[in-house]
Amino acid sequence: MRRQRQRGAALLLLVAVLGLGAATLLINAFSRNTAEAERQQRTLATLAQAREALLGFAATNGRLPRPAASAVDGRERPADCADDAECSGFLPWVALGVDGIDAWGKLLRYSVTPEMARAPIVSFSAVANRVVLRRDGRGEFAFVAGQDQCDVSAQCLPVVLFSQGKDHYGTAASGVAQINTARGNIDEAANDSASRRFIHRPATELATLPGGAFDDMLTWITLPTLYQRMRAARNLP
Repeated sequence: MRRQRQRGAALLLLVAVLGLGAATLLINAFSRNTAEAERQQRTLATLAQAREALLGFAATNGRLPRPAASAVDGRERPADCADDAECSGFLPWVALGVDGIDAWGKLLRYSVTPEMARAPIVSFSAVANRVVLRRDGRGEFAFVAGQDQCDVSAQCLPVVLFSQGKDHYGTAASGVAQINTARGNIDEAANDSASRRFIHRPATELATLPGGAFDDMLTWITLPTLYQRMRAARNLP
């Protein structure tokens, strides 16, 4: 009888230990998920603040800012953009007076139509040329904003800005580029080198999905919104 009681006590102790271990794992996983969700929310708030600062800059200066001079210099590039590639880089956080990094310590990316970064913007002839794409159920690209041909009668976007998320691509505030350790994340690679066409998708860690793993977070400004703010400030010819 005593041995049975001892075996029963040992079994109860083992169950308690296993239960404590499982509870610890669940708590740690919940804490990690909660912390990550908080970082995502902070990054969305930072992007929203940057978007509002861009509209304020345009209302004051009659144009959108050029990208940052470098990864460690948040002032605008000193010269007008010669092409789309020169107008794609990092958010000019000093010129805008905002925080230029996301919650993972990476610099926010920024791409602006060259015509929209020169004053005065001639509203009846200037063409906004940035576009945002998504993948449909078959993995094919479809337009979220803009279309194949951007012109005066079918405008696209004046500006796109985004965070490169927690993993893979991105540049730290120190100016050091993060090495991409994933495979098959071609949509993140496309955004990293894009100057006109950007991809917006739900976040996923699944490398088997079309476009691969993805955690970029995009936002943009439409041309009507930009012009409305500039006209309200009487700074649009």
